[in-house]
Amino acid sequence: MILTLVGMPGSGKSTVGRQLSRRLGLPFFDSDHLIEEHLGCTIKDFFAREGEAAFRDVEERVIRDAMQGPPSVVATGGGAVLREENRRQLRDTSKVIYLRSSPEELYRRLRHDRIRPLLQVADPLGKLRAMYAERDPLYREAAHFVIETGRPSIPTLVNMIVMQLELAGVLPHAP
Repeated sequence: MILTLVGMPGSGKSTVGRQLSRRLGLPFFDSDHLIEEHLGCTIKDFFAREGEAAFRDVEERVIRDAMQGPPSVVATGGGAVLREENRRQLRDTSKVIYLRSSPEELYRRLRHDRIRPLLQVADPLGKLRAMYAERDPLYREAAHFVIETGRPSIPTLVNMIVMQLELAGVLPHAP
């Protein structure tokens, strides 16, 4: 079984994914790290040099490969759902968990971020709101589960995810 985390940049996919993988005893993969290994450079550099379309092509291949791998927890990049093929691949081959955060909450977490290429703009909150409006329906389309991130701690979010997976019969109930 592959569990995939989707959501906006800053929603906690990598942090929650690492903790969830430890809790379940599964390997953890971050698609952005897999992409950088594949490219041999940072996503930011590739994005600047080749553009978003070329990046999304690489992302699609990496996601397809990850979904054919062993049981694991996979954190995707925030824009992975922009391609219909990715949404279909994720939904058909894994259990998708959407970590849902409001644009305002994301801005609070990301306001000092200088790495994410899509947020290096004059109005990052406005950009997050626009991205959220576009992506929220796509995350929901791909997702089997929606978890509101709000302000719970990482361990609380992991517990919420495990509980949802147990209630849905994806995981056996803990004794």
